[in-house]
Amino acid sequence: MAIRAEGLAKSFGGTVAVSGLDLAVEPGELLALLGPSGSGKTTFLRLVAGLESPTAGRILFGDEDATHLSVQDRRVGFVFQHYALFRHLTVAENIAYGLRVRPRRERPSDADIKRRVADLLDLVQLPGLDRRRPAQLSGGQRQRVALARALAVEPRVLLLDEPFGALDAKVRRDLRRWLREVHERTGHTTLFVTHDQEEALELADRVAIFDKGGVEQVGTPDDILDRPATPFVAGFVGEAVRVPVDAAGSWIRIGDHQVRTPGENAAGPAELFVRPGDLVPATDPATAIPARVIAVRRGGAARRAELLLTEGLPAVEIDLPAGHCARKGDVLPVSLATIRLFTSR
Repeated sequence: MAIRAEGLAKSFGGTVAVSGLDLAVEPGELLALLGPSGSGKTTFLRLVAGLESPTAGRILFGDEDATHLSVQDRRVGFVFQHYALFRHLTVAENIAYGLRVRPRRERPSDADIKRRVADLLDLVQLPGLDRRRPAQLSGGQRQRVALARALAVEPRVLLLDEPFGALDAKVRRDLRRWLREVHERTGHTTLFVTHDQEEALELADRVAIFDKGGVEQVGTPDDILDRPATPFVAGFVGEAVRVPVDAAGSWIRIGDHQVRTPGENAAGPAELFVRPGDLVPATDPATAIPARVIAVRRGGAARRAELLLTEGLPAVEIDLPAGHCARKGDVLPVSLATIRLFTSR
């Protein structure tokens, strides 16, 4: 099921949550919605679900205008961050709930419901837990039950709002891989809201970067990481630090140091976005920037050093091999392996 938002807007009193948003989701696609708090991600998800009504614009499910359809008629599955399971019902009863509350003429038989619940318990890897209550499950198991409940009604669209936000890091990683596998098996068009960049880039077919109620860029994880379309995307994704520089032709000036760029740049002030992987220890002293090490931290097998490229500019970071001997106060010659530059036009 394709989803398309056209000129979508939503205000709450004088506060604009979504503004003139256009976004197309392909059938069977897993699209992550990523952005800072207050950027409009969850409001957009609720507009798609029918939990909010737009101030302007429309939402299409395929060729059908779904803007004024009820939540029930849209046939969406919604998974929340805090599971929203019924504590007094068993796992099987929770999964079956959406089927049992259907009007009698649309309700499957008891045998069909029981079969559907068993199939879904196998899908979410919880066979044999049908008689347990939510309090007897781990957080990860509860979220699997919540997903099974959303899938039970055979939704046209699956909507996930920070589904792993309440879980610890290891469980999140395990469930990310599992969710990707479930998505590939079921093929549902899925919208996935998250604040976690790693989560979005690992899980999604494409990522939509939200800011101030609109979409800054939509693209594959590689597009978003390697080819940011705007300064906001460049600064938001990938631990980037915004460094003011001066540009002219094929050069930029970082403090007292000149660095050649791959292309021609408009003359004037510019912004260089530096991620830890963009800097490398220099092999050519002639093109090196003598950076001063102001801190060194160990993280797993690697070390990360915080550097000043020149006084008065923001500190940047570089990933170093575990055996590298850089220490606080050292001068470390570095080069820019990647130049991510936005100039004023």
